[in-house]
Amino acid sequence: MKVRKCIAASLCVALVLMTAGCSGTASNSSTGTESGTMAEISSVSETTEMTEAITENSTENADKSFRADNSFIDEYPSFTLTSDNLHDGVWDDVISYTDKGENRSPQLSWEPVDGAGQYLIYMSDLGAWNWIHWKSENVTETTLPEGWASTSEYKGPYPPNGSTHTYEIYVVAVKKPIERMKGGFDGQNPKFEECFKAADIDIDGNEGNIISCGKLSGTFTH
Repeated sequence: MKVRKCIAASLCVALVLMTAGCSGTASNSSTGTESGTMAEISSVSETTEMTEAITENSTENADKSFRADNSFIDEYPSFTLTSDNLHDGVWDDVISYTDKGENRSPQLSWEPVDGAGQYLIYMSDLGAWNWIHWKSENVTETTLPEGWASTSEYKGPYPPNGSTHTYEIYVVAVKKPIERMKGGFDGQNPKFEECFKAADIDIDGNEGNIISCGKLSGTFTH
């Protein structure tokens, strides 16, 4: 009987210790869970802020990385170029390749340049690494009506929805024909400066072929 009582007493003590232990474990577990939850919330908040900052910086950097700098054009002598499709620095909808446009090349006018045998025309999207929208060579007229260029030489502005891009037109007066007009039509041209300056060499290999350049700049919003 004494042995049984001792065993029973031992079992009771063990049960009490086990209960206390489980209770302590639950308490610690609860506290740990709350601490863990707060830490996770803080971590998520910090991660969200970091993600937003990274996204914002990436967007800014992307805009800068795709923005072309064609300031080299200003190094050439210039002549006045005008367009009836440019108003207060904004291109008319009709020249665009969008649902509100008609994909018609802009009207252009300029005075004949002394010594020019012909003209080259580029239209570039500065916001997309010089995406060439207009590429015509062997031009001899100095007044081009709206819609003059064919679809094989012209594709109007079509920036992403909700965005505004800058489109510049360059009319280049050259002395003689060139071997070929460089630059990919309807595509990006990160090396546009090289393409442009290639026109300074005529078909016979003589340098100094570019006389001057007319420039127009305007924005279009989709």
